[in-house]
Amino acid sequence: MPKRIIIADGIYLKFSGDEPICSCDGTHPKTRPGTLDPPANFRVKDETVNEDKVRHIMAQVRSFPGMPATAARLMPMLQNPDASAAQIEDVLKYDPGLTANILKLTNSAYFGLPSRVSSIRQAIMLLGWKRLLQLVMTMCMSAQMTKPLPGYGLSRGELWRHSVAVSVAADVLVKSLSIPDADEVFTAALLHDIGKLVLGEYVQEDLREIEQMVGKGISFEVAEFVVLGTNHAQIGALILQNWSLPQELVNAVSRHHDPDQCGHACRLSDVVHVADILGWMTGYGRGRNGQPVEPAFEVTERLGIGDGQMEKLAEKTRQEVTRLSGILT
Repeated sequence: MPKRIIIADGIYLKFSGDEPICSCDGTHPKTRPGTLDPPANFRVKDETVNEDKVRHIMAQVRSFPGMPATAARLMPMLQNPDASAAQIEDVLKYDPGLTANILKLTNSAYFGLPSRVSSIRQAIMLLGWKRLLQLVMTMCMSAQMTKPLPGYGLSRGELWRHSVAVSVAADVLVKSLSIPDADEVFTAALLHDIGKLVLGEYVQEDLREIEQMVGKGISFEVAEFVVLGTNHAQIGALILQNWSLPQELVNAVSRHHDPDQCGHACRLSDVVHVADILGWMTGYGRGRNGQPVEPAFEVTERLGIGDGQMEKLAEKTRQEVTRLSGILT
């Protein structure tokens, strides 16, 4: 629980029981502009985060709807190498609306298939069952993620469009950088901002205080944390944990604004971190977050992203998102 606040012509956070995030001269060993690091000049005062508010937020997390039923039945198959097309088809046949939407997406320009797909079995044959499961998750989440979030400056459907754009960016990264064993990256990217569905109303209530901090050089994510005692990345991770999704996927959502937290097994976290920035660069879901910085240096090193490559990846992402325009409207 955060207990002390670092003031820097605004406010920053120190965690109870841990070393200060920054040293007394205002420097940070891993400082990079625009991240969770504070401005240079600050003083420290005692202040306690509103624990009642944190408890209320945690209650909202516990009551957050479970994973859509069809997705919940299919997700374990993603971990099962022996899953068959017949098993997937057997689950989807009880959800004709979802099946119709999956076929619509499968036939979109994004996949560029040579012939029209008219059945789930045919879609599995052409795309592979793991790709099909990703499409199921995409269509299952669309209803939950289209509501407006005025606290984040997101109109109806904007969170959904951003989430899909980040998923596409993650796919672009995996293909462009030849990243192996990346089956879960699409789902992690799709769900990276799901915590905003819980925190949106709280951000709206305290927006003036958050914006005052942002106006003094604090990033939106840190201001969100200081005011609310948590942020959308942490809340999103808790939701996915409650859904029993793989821990690496949970970690990727938790760390997507702060990859410095990653000590090992960073590949999924790194891809989502970069994909989130690429999604922003396409113009989808910018909201109040402001312009993100370049990806963390250690992330670009681990992934092998060279100088000037982000612009090329962003352009490729923009092209691919355009081909998905049918589900983004």
